[in-house]
Amino acid sequence: MNIPNMTIEELIAEGQKLQASKMKSAKDNTRYHTWTNNCMTHLEQIKFSQQRRNLFLTYALNHKFEPMIGMLLSIRDNEKENTEPVTIGDQSKVITISDSQQFAVANCDHKNIDIKSMIRDIRGQQVMLDFELAMLYGVETKALNQAVKRNINRFPDDFMFQLTKEELESLRSQIVTSKSIEKQQDTNWKSQIVTSNPSHNDGAKILMSQNATSNFAKMGLRRPPYAFTRNGIGMLSSVLRSETAVGVNIRIMRAFTAIPQIVNQNVQMVQRIFNIEQHQMETDEKIELILDKIEEISPKQLPEQIFQTGCVWDAWTYVSDLVRNAKKRIVLIDNYVDDRVLSLLDKRTDGVSATIHSRYFEQFQTDLKKHNEQYPSIEFVQLPHRNHDRFLIIDDEVYFLGTSLKDVGTSLCAIKKMEVSPDRLLEFLK
Repeated sequence: MNIPNMTIEELIAEGQKLQASKMKSAKDNTRYHTWTNNCMTHLEQIKFSQQRRNLFLTYALNHKFEPMIGMLLSIRDNEKENTEPVTIGDQSKVITISDSQQFAVANCDHKNIDIKSMIRDIRGQQVMLDFELAMLYGVETKALNQAVKRNINRFPDDFMFQLTKEELESLRSQIVTSKSIEKQQDTNWKSQIVTSNPSHNDGAKILMSQNATSNFAKMGLRRPPYAFTRNGIGMLSSVLRSETAVGVNIRIMRAFTAIPQIVNQNVQMVQRIFNIEQHQMETDEKIELILDKIEEISPKQLPEQIFQTGCVWDAWTYVSDLVRNAKKRIVLIDNYVDDRVLSLLDKRTDGVSATIHSRYFEQFQTDLKKHNEQYPSIEFVQLPHRNHDRFLIIDDEVYFLGTSLKDVGTSLCAIKKMEVSPDRLLEFLK
């Protein structure tokens, strides 16, 4: 909504609409950007003092609609009543305020400002800007900076520094902040989400927003402002030499003190989480080391094995492991089998097929029939002719058996993995 030279009535109406909208959309943010620019232009046209414009700007940066609209209402009523400018409190600057509104923007109003929301993170330091400090102290920004320059030896670089053009450009964009920041600012000063400007590696960290102000002069900032660290703010009270400055500095120091306490609490929580994660990682590493050791000392299933006479258990265990490792099929080619072979093949995983190619024996056929009535079926294929050697097919691998499977280990024998294809071997049986 780009409406130049809005009247005071239009400014009030637009402000009330924006307040009611709760800034839910990007369009509302654009309207807010335009409205604040028009407000600053109007304040400048009616010769609103620099200090009061800075105060309005502070409210604008924090989306404080009530005081902004209140200031506009007081200006409207004063224009209607055509009252004379009056001096508020002990301020040397004047502002036109109607008796009916009684809208105070003097020092008593400053007490309601959340100072913590003015503390910003720039160049990795917590600072406050000169125009906001001037507003709190009740002086012009120019007067504050002149007092500092007269005592410049008291303000080294770690007490005060001037923002660069890049940092200033980022600061301009504060005038329009996101909806999420606006919703949280009333309840938690930490909601001023501070992000690094990705285009500058010097560490300038300013509140980022969606749009930049087209005319920065309308915001009351015609040059890069000065930033004061905690030490610099402490030095200001000795330079300004007023009771107001001392009182404001006490509040500012308390605000600075509150920030590390909250940060420290968060750091402690993060540290505890880190310690737990670190402990878990160390535990995982130890478990992995133990498993590696177990695997290292465990006997390996070699592709070929020779068993001495009497090593029945070792040979039986080796073949059992082969059966358990099968994923698809087991095929045994052996002239002589009995019920012990059935027991061995029952160790296979569910879903793995088992087939025995052997000679026909009446007793074995009886055992096989009774077995298949209770357990997963094992298929029998009668060999068309006698075979001298024995073979065991596990999926796509062929093992040569130096003796019948039922007698493995009873005498010297070998089991060796072969390079032949299972399908080719089965073709030889036809």
